[in-house]
Amino acid sequence: MRIRIVDAFTEHPFAGNPAGVVLLDTDSFPDDGRLQQVAAEVNLAETAFAHPLPQTAEADWALRWFTPVTEAPMCGHATLATAHVLKTTGAATGTVRFATLSGVLSATADDGGSITLDFPTASLTALPVPQKTAEVAGALGAEIVSAHHAGPHIDDLLIELADEKTVRALAPDLASLKRISHRGVIVTAAAEDPTRGYDFVSRMFAPAVGIDEDPVTGSAHTALAPYWSARFGRDELTGMQASARTGLVRTALRGDRTLLTGGAVTVIDGELLA
Repeated sequence: MRIRIVDAFTEHPFAGNPAGVVLLDTDSFPDDGRLQQVAAEVNLAETAFAHPLPQTAEADWALRWFTPVTEAPMCGHATLATAHVLKTTGAATGTVRFATLSGVLSATADDGGSITLDFPTASLTALPVPQKTAEVAGALGAEIVSAHHAGPHIDDLLIELADEKTVRALAPDLASLKRISHRGVIVTAAAEDPTRGYDFVSRMFAPAVGIDEDPVTGSAHTALAPYWSARFGRDELTGMQASARTGLVRTALRGDRTLLTGGAVTVIDGELLA
């Protein structure tokens, strides 16, 4: 089993979000226990497993994602990483369609090296502040400006904070966040200075699924895109995820679909011997 580590949503190695990518030459997946063991050994936010589908199928590849502790229903950066490996190895060209738990997702590479993902736009349901969010505010250690539930594929809380400095300075109580019954908590704020090349910042905490802080979360931007596009009155924006590794996600809102664009770099190429 050949495993590649790809840094996604970045143009440079050791930035963005690393994902494991395993391209299988079989027509089915190994059993779930085996996939989970490999993902736990790789120990990144997600490891993607893909195998080719017959030409008669609605997609080109079947794709699944696993965190170190569970299967993920949708993952942006590991999908981008998989598309990058397919392109750089010549296994696929043009637009690639993936059959996933979140429906058929597509990835299109351009000549400049960027890849654009076509994902479902998250629905946002406003939550009262502070009645429904007191526990979250306590865990974050910050005052909440607004709160929304994002679904159906990601099941996150989208929390706006006062400003970019507050988002960057957060040191949340991860044990408390883990008790919140959602995949994760996305915190966000408008960019302090949009001339720096991004319109909003975010961070993503998901200790409930084994990820204390995700470096750059493509799927979270399916909620961030409609939220900030409504605020700014523009369908095309750039988000900067302010983790230690950082990364940029260019978003384009297309109704019930959101386009997510970024680069990727392969940093490790190895073989599983066990």
